[in-house]
Amino acid sequence: MKWSFVCTKSGSSGVTAMKKVGQQLWLEVGLNSVKVFQAAADLKQFCLENAQYDPLLTGVSSTTNPFRLQKVCSFL
Repeated sequence: MKWSFVCTKSGSSGVTAMKKVGQQLWLEVGLNSVKVFQAAADLKQFCLENAQYDPLLTGVSSTTNPFRLQKVCSFL
């Protein structure tokens, strides 16, 4: 893999910027990558396994819903 960079800064600030880029690349080299289709399959499996706990799918009971509408509001 060939990396090419254009350094528009001059002097020590350009060297510092290039060192940061080099450090970031070395960090990224050590990361394990996952194919997109595998990540999508894992995400789908996770969603299916945890669907029963998702309040957006199952709903929230009216007794435990903190955002339910109050029945009556009266002022004395």
